[in-house]
Parts: sequence; C-alpha cells; structure tokens
Amino acid sequence: MFETFFKALGEPTRLRIVRMLAEQELCVCELEEILQVSQPRISQHLKILKQAGLVSERREGQKRMCKFNQGYYYDVMAKFGQFMQIPLNEIPEFKEEYRRMCDITSSCCK
Repeated sequence: MFETFFKALGEPTRLRIVRMLAEQELCVCELEEILQVSQPRISQHLKILKQAGLVSERREGQKRMCKFNQGYYYDVMAKFGQFMQIPLNEIPEFKEEYRRMCDITSSCCK
C-alpha cells in the first residue's frame, strides 16, 4: 500500500498533477496545456495516480475531469504515521532486517 502510494508521488510530474488537483478539479486537456505535456503522457501519469488511489476521474460530456482524493490521501498519511510509530521488532515483515540490524550495530536492540 505505502510503496504504490509513495512511488506515485515520487515522480515530479505526478507530484505536480496531484498538487494542482488539490487546488481544483481539472480536465485532462487542461492538464496537458498547463504542464505542456502530451495527452498520452498525462494519461499515463493519471493511470498511475488512480491506481495509487490519489486521483479519481469522471466524465463530463467529452471531458475527463480529474479530482484529488483528499480523504484517501489523509487516511494513508495517518496510517503511515502510525506505521512509523510501531517498534521495528513488532513488524513481522521486518523480522530479518531487525535481527541483522541488531547483529551489526553496537547498540542493543530490545
């Protein structure tokens, strides 16, 4: 979940798109003009942002209107904050890394 979310935000053009959509809903053609990027490239970026849950799209006649999913964004960020507060040794996916970290550091891991 976090990997897809942050990977989507890790590309500069996608970050710009998300920031603009946080300001207001825009159609694909407006994003093309504002960013001076081709329609296929904008569509590819939007596909990744939609897969990450950051953007939703709706039809308005011939236009595809894009909107920032603010609630989802804040929900994921809150969960990430909680994740960062969990002691590493309590996260099953980090069991091996935690063991190796304890083995190679001089500080005692508990």
